[in-house]
Amino acid sequence: MARSGESGGADGPANDASGGGWRVSVVKYRRKAGPPGYDEGRTAGQPLARRNGLRVRGGPGEVRCVDADGRALWTAACSGVPNAAHIGAGRVLVTTDSFDYTPWGHLGPALLLDLADGTPIAELRGASGAVLRGGRFFLGLEGYDVFDTWEHDRDGVLVDSWRSYGHYVTGSGIRVVETDRSRPTRSRVVRLLPGGTVERGPALTDPLCPEPLVLADGTILVLDAGVLRAVDRRLGDAVLAELLAVDPDRSWCYRGRLHRTGDRLTVTVAEEPEERPGKQVVHTWTLALRPGPAVV
Repeated sequence: MARSGESGGADGPANDASGGGWRVSVVKYRRKAGPPGYDEGRTAGQPLARRNGLRVRGGPGEVRCVDADGRALWTAACSGVPNAAHIGAGRVLVTTDSFDYTPWGHLGPALLLDLADGTPIAELRGASGAVLRGGRFFLGLEGYDVFDTWEHDRDGVLVDSWRSYGHYVTGSGIRVVETDRSRPTRSRVVRLLPGGTVERGPALTDPLCPEPLVLADGTILVLDAGVLRAVDRRLGDAVLAELLAVDPDRSWCYRGRLHRTGDRLTVTVAEEPEERPGKQVVHTWTLALRPGPAVV
């Protein structure tokens, strides 16, 4: 396995590791002081969501839908600041931040709008969402004894619910890379089944794993407390690379991110040493990603 201390500096030797149907090798490792590049946030003008030439944008107190030429098709008022949008089957789901501090922090309402003209369909509650087939969608929320995902139909009617929350991976079934913010964590990679059933997969070490990457065969790449893991469609788990030794009790000092470009995978971990608050050290690995043995 490839640990940061074994990388041989900025251009150390490539160490192969395999898991499931994929293999990785370390091409480069860098360490620098300062904040990670992804702290720059959303690029100015970047839409919240796009599909078939339509773009959904948000600003304080409003949601806008524009065409490919930037012409406004409709504007809908909202009581918060839109932070994400999900388009599917003639509907758009928008999650928002509140202008005011509430019992749920700065959580604003989740709005279900008609994609054709912005007509409000339902006002719901949730911090993150995902679109499913047939206009159905998920809303999830964590905190204050809530660790739940709710499934709604295209009219906002509740269809199903699960005791699980985290990063949603849709496709062939619904999987969740859970994020419970608890230490020790009870988070796992799970599958949501009808009737509120949660199929439990591999346990995680980090209570706040960053957003995973999904490969073409449905494998999920998860950065779990400095370890790169692959979880297949059947919830089979394999370690691809041990990149950085992270004490589970100090995982809050680390924030990670995964980014893929072609056959290259970039793993970034920002570390804030306890003895130097506000002084970040950023670890960056460039990995070669390629298929390994076929998954049966």
